[in-house]
Amino acid sequence: MDHSRAPVLEAIESYRRAGGLAFTPPGHKQGRGADPRVLHLLGRDAFASDLLTLNGLDDRRMSRGVLADAQELMADAVGAEHTFFSTCGSSLSVKSAMLAVAGPGERLLVSRNAHKSVVAGLVISGVHPVWVRPRYDAERHLAHPPGPEEVRTALAGSPEAKGMLLITPTDYGTCADIRGVARECHAAGKPLIVDEAWGAHYPFHDDLPTWAMDGDADLCVTSTHKMGGGLEQASVFHLQGHRVSPDVLKAREDLLGTTSTSALLFASLDGWRRQMVEYGEELLGKALSLAARVREEIDATPGLHTMAAEFRPLAFEHDPLKIVIDVAGLGISGYQAADWLAEQHLHTGLSDHRRIAVQITHADDDDTVTALLTGLRGLRNHNFTRRPPVDLPSAADLTLEMRMLPRDAFFAEAEHVPLAKAVGRVAAEMISPYPPGVPAIAPGEVFTDAIVDYLDSGVRAGMFIYDAADPGLDTVRVVT
Repeated sequence: MDHSRAPVLEAIESYRRAGGLAFTPPGHKQGRGADPRVLHLLGRDAFASDLLTLNGLDDRRMSRGVLADAQELMADAVGAEHTFFSTCGSSLSVKSAMLAVAGPGERLLVSRNAHKSVVAGLVISGVHPVWVRPRYDAERHLAHPPGPEEVRTALAGSPEAKGMLLITPTDYGTCADIRGVARECHAAGKPLIVDEAWGAHYPFHDDLPTWAMDGDADLCVTSTHKMGGGLEQASVFHLQGHRVSPDVLKAREDLLGTTSTSALLFASLDGWRRQMVEYGEELLGKALSLAARVREEIDATPGLHTMAAEFRPLAFEHDPLKIVIDVAGLGISGYQAADWLAEQHLHTGLSDHRRIAVQITHADDDDTVTALLTGLRGLRNHNFTRRPPVDLPSAADLTLEMRMLPRDAFFAEAEHVPLAKAVGRVAAEMISPYPPGVPAIAPGEVFTDAIVDYLDSGVRAGMFIYDAADPGLDTVRVVT
């Protein structure tokens, strides 16, 4: 296929060159009605390219095939049979993928290290999760994706499950043996969905971890905005094989997705695919070299340590562009490090009780990584106030009783009780330290002393709770 083409970008260019007048949404009419102060900040071009898909990018019957052509090019670029664009983020895409495999009351194997969007999908769908426990590093208090052995055991215990949802890579960049998990699922006649939100760049360089389609997954969801060049909320489904119907997947996405799709997001997907096909190996190779330099210089800094070898053998692979930095040698928490760096205008991703994580992408250069390294070295010179430690649960403590289905608990009559009095009660809400946004407790699970202590000590140490009704966790929402 001709990957020098970008059908969405070409359609936007054609529309703007023709100088047509729209008597349709968006109401700003390609920026004519936008507040000049907004235009000054965001730029007139953003508004001029904000078009409807129907009667904008394409005609009212979509007869020009603009979006279809762009999706076909993306599928060809990554080795999928079918690709669908989404402008609602992978949070919605993963819900659509789950619904394409399992329906209300049906069972689905799900990695318990799933993002809150997966649990939200369970609430919306009424699917019965069969939790597959991640591989837990008890020494470092880290969860890695489950492997073939864990999936085989789960399938043996729930042979009626409709399939498996595997989350890989994690926010720490640790990856599952996708091919091994796919082999177990396919031997049992089940499809494998991979939530590979952090892995959009994997098809474009051989030194990166296994791409889901290459690992024989049936359906893959990825976020091009996380490690790629898409705008925020740009997401893609990739599909291959016969185990998941493309028609069913499209119908599920239509059920949940917006009818007001964003031409800007489509354009960013289209342009990023073209860039990666033409220059991806070179750009990602440069990023890998920069990441190696960052690791080397961090490891030469007293009190700081980058993690990689420690992830094996529990993790099958690790993305070298995700740099996990242990700051415990400085006597501080990851929360403190992230907050101080943000004050220096250096914004990190993940932070936990002793680590932060940063990502290097094709957009970085010597200037950006030099600024990062300077900031990290500055951590050594700041006088931090000592915070109380987080009371970390064991692997056994993280295995909670699921007394109700997530959907039933979420919609049940509920009340607020003090966190200390929640032990033994059934959660009616998600409580997710963020990022990464993996629920410490999900609706339907039972609070334990260990989870209460973990959450209480975590909030006092600087943990951010994104989704609880009371983010300070003075109270929690439980089933009445």
